Amino acid sequence: MSGKILPKQPEANIGTLGHVDNGKSTIVQAITGIWPARHSEELRRGITIRIGYADAAIYRCPTCEEPFNYTTEEKCAICGSETVFERAISFIDCPGHHSLMVTMLSGAALFDGAVFVVDARHTFPQPQDSEHLQAASIMDIDKVIVAQNKIDVISRERALQNYHEIREYLKMTKLENSPIIPISAQHKVGVELLLWAIQKFIPTPLRDLSKPFRMPILRSFDVNPPGTPGNFIRGGVIGGSIIQGKIRVGDEIEIAPGIPLEDKPGSRYESIYTEVVNIKAGGRDVEEAMSGGLTGIETKLDPALTKADAMTGNIAGKPGTLPPTFYNLSLEYTLFKYVVGVKDKMEVTPIADKEPLVLNVYSAVTTGVVTHRTKDRIEINLMRPIVAQQGDKVSISRKIGAGWRLIGYGVIR
Repeated sequence: MSGKILPKQPEANIGTLGHVDNGKSTIVQAITGIWPARHSEELRRGITIRIGYADAAIYRCPTCEEPFNYTTEEKCAICGSETVFERAISFIDCPGHHSLMVTMLSGAALFDGAVFVVDARHTFPQPQDSEHLQAASIMDIDKVIVAQNKIDVISRERALQNYHEIREYLKMTKLENSPIIPISAQHKVGVELLLWAIQKFIPTPLRDLSKPFRMPILRSFDVNPPGTPGNFIRGGVIGGSIIQGKIRVGDEIEIAPGIPLEDKPGSRYESIYTEVVNIKAGGRDVEEAMSGGLTGIETKLDPALTKADAMTGNIAGKPGTLPPTFYNLSLEYTLFKYVVGVKDKMEVTPIADKEPLVLNVYSAVTTGVVTHRTKDRIEINLMRPIVAQQGDKVSISRKIGAGWRLIGYGVIR
């Protein structure tokens, strides 16, 4: 969706996870040369608010010794040799602040693996560290590399102590054997080791290109500058990651659940149909894009429909092949013992009738009210419908204090 022109379309999505201010965006910038947070409020506050993104090409020097022979350049900075292109990847940079947890979950749905960023100065885990690790478990993200960041501002003794804190905590999770890579993102120290680990531990998943095109929409834009003459206006752009199939310029696509038929709560929705005008992947225009990595699709939609991420949470696909639209959900659910991401242990109390909840599935975030519950199943009336299928996992968050906190997950039945 952005960045340098790459030799090939990105084929895997690498997410960033971890507590706010751990340096996730700085690591992405150290690798890609791009600051993934672009929104004006993000730039002013110096934190990620919306999902960020950037692409990178990984090269290997055939002369230098592994694991120090990986780079993002076509020429090795150590020995000057021509490097060999290995793979193109996309980074999905997620916010770490607890109030933005639901935003993080919508990005995590598209991860093929993740770089979990730790601030080595602080005791591990910080509140959102545990919250993000729990979210990774819910999303079945089991290919995780830990980046032990900010080693340039601590002593060797503190670095070792932090390493043992991380290793001891990971023993209680499914990520016990995840590699831990020391890094200073600010000074680009350890980047080659991190690239080596990404190549070694986060492989490109097998993609089924024979299935109909389907893409959860993660971002959407109006790319027209203010004052653009009417005859030069470009159609709305949607961005996301193709999870199955492929798409070509000229193809017709369906976007669901689409737009409400009436401007009032509880309205029914209808799908939108449009044509693909242009496709951007790996920083260049392409005629065809396949599953994997981040893709931007220019359409014939009125840009008023796509501005300011208005299409986020929809799913684009081949007409007539998308999963059903749910206005009510029946979930077989599991609650955690403790609320995730709070400093003091707080037990998760049972879900109550008429309780409002926030749900995440794919890139969609919606609120709902519980209409019926048993000890293992809940019925929820959704404020905004979602497109999903039976068997899909849904994360469940509850309002605690000023924000929504992760308390469990469900499976659509």
